[in-house]
Amino acid sequence: MITIAADNSDERIITLILFGLLIAGTLGITIWASRQTKTATDFHSGGRGFSGIQNGFAIGGDYMSAASFLGIAGMIALYGYDGFLYSIGFLVAWLVALLLVAELLRNSGRFTMTDVVSYRMRQRPVRTAGSISTLTVSIFYLLAQMVGAGALVALLLGIEEGETYLGMSADTAKIVGIVLVGLLMITYVSFGGMTGTTWVQIVKAVMLMGGALLVTLLVLAIYDFNIGSLMNDAADASGVGNAFLEPGQRYGVEVAGDTWQTLVNKLDLISLGLALVLGTAGLPHILIRFYTVPDSKTARKSVNWAIGLIGTFYLLTLILGFGAAALVGKEAITAQNSAGNTAAPQLAEEVGAHFGGDFLGAVMLALIAAVAFATILSTVAGLTIASSSSLAHDFYNAVLRGGKASEQEEVRVARFAAIGVGVVSIVLAVFAQDLNVAFLVALAFAIAASANLPVILFSLFWKRFNTAGAVAGIYGGLVGSVGLVLFSPVVSGKVDAEGNNLALLPKSVDISWFPLENPGLVSIPLGLLCAVVGTLMSKESDPDRFAKLQVRALTGAGAERASKH
Repeated sequence: MITIAADNSDERIITLILFGLLIAGTLGITIWASRQTKTATDFHSGGRGFSGIQNGFAIGGDYMSAASFLGIAGMIALYGYDGFLYSIGFLVAWLVALLLVAELLRNSGRFTMTDVVSYRMRQRPVRTAGSISTLTVSIFYLLAQMVGAGALVALLLGIEEGETYLGMSADTAKIVGIVLVGLLMITYVSFGGMTGTTWVQIVKAVMLMGGALLVTLLVLAIYDFNIGSLMNDAADASGVGNAFLEPGQRYGVEVAGDTWQTLVNKLDLISLGLALVLGTAGLPHILIRFYTVPDSKTARKSVNWAIGLIGTFYLLTLILGFGAAALVGKEAITAQNSAGNTAAPQLAEEVGAHFGGDFLGAVMLALIAAVAFATILSTVAGLTIASSSSLAHDFYNAVLRGGKASEQEEVRVARFAAIGVGVVSIVLAVFAQDLNVAFLVALAFAIAASANLPVILFSLFWKRFNTAGAVAGIYGGLVGSVGLVLFSPVVSGKVDAEGNNLALLPKSVDISWFPLENPGLVSIPLGLLCAVVGTLMSKESDPDRFAKLQVRALTGAGAERASKH
């Protein structure tokens, strides 16, 4: 059996050295960026000075989270074809962002997505709703990343149950990992602002692509670059044969003699697909990246670069996943992590050992671990700056101060907000570390698709849209998506064939009346419906303001002043 735990101090020392170099490098970037951050534009959008290539890599670094790198490779390793559906959904989602959002959002807003939504509305109710939605999506996303960081640190230090290393038990190491990531993300955002965050994301994207490409080439070299042979071995090792290469192992499973459960399984697949495809264009930490470039042409170019980068990466996850299934094996993967999240590091250790013995295996394991850690750091930094910018710019300045706060005051509040978001995330992640939080990322996408995307699109394209519609749409989608998950099998009532509890709450608690695990199929139409009904129930209308927004969206004229009107 392949084990990811370190069996000797050499592996641990290599891991600690690489982690130390990574942290030192990113802190160096932050110190440099802090000297470039003087104004609100510098803090929130990096001075709008990034090129299309730089922003494309930063978007890729922001988007390719630990869930993408560790989670998708693990899903493919365990479920074959069905695991690759995540890759397809995440990639196709960028077409929505490119065609409907990127250019228009860059031209229409200034720092946050709410700049666009509130442009022709009453500021306070819309910006309050927008900041609440941004914070909710970001916290769910942050929790998954930080809990993953804690598990990764404990795993890579090789601390078995009942053992200690550097005075830490496995549980203590998890908490140390969570706190470390939290403190680093507070430092990145508070001192480096968007400039520091962006360069951390660029470095991470290069590391991630390099690490994934290296492991992929080594896997293919073992099979003489014969992908067919690799997939056949993966199917044979899976225990289900050729069914591993066909749909139905994880999603849309047909249950013999149970028509209702079969229908629910297929609807759940559609629901997940909707959330993934539509959610990207509503994720606050992705949307604010469009403001870091000087014009809409560069925004389009940056999305094109991001699509190429992300598309290449997700193709690599196919080889990583099937490689892990063939070379590591399902039993070894699930023995380390039942969800398969350690499949990529285990594969790196295996291919390293194949070509260079145990020492190279330890080096490859430490390298991929450092890449995974960098992935987590850059994603949490992006989420934190999205939250702090929204709290400072939308809530503090626009709602509490009526738009009269100075730039220095807004930046100061944003830095304090970053500290607050970081502390809250650390506390929540410490309490959530033993829970299965894989659903949090998909939930974040569902919330973004339900609460944010409808109001963004209506703001840009519907003349009649007004304040009541925006507020109803955001809160309706937000409450609908979170509420339905609370009463879904994810939270309670889900057991496997052996009777093991798979839900968050104890087996004795069952409040799951909503059958789907992902709420997107219901909550996205609900968000749209609330926005439409809210709009039609209010007589408020400002066609002149809509005309000005259209000119701004198509030409970019006056975008710098968007949030001041």
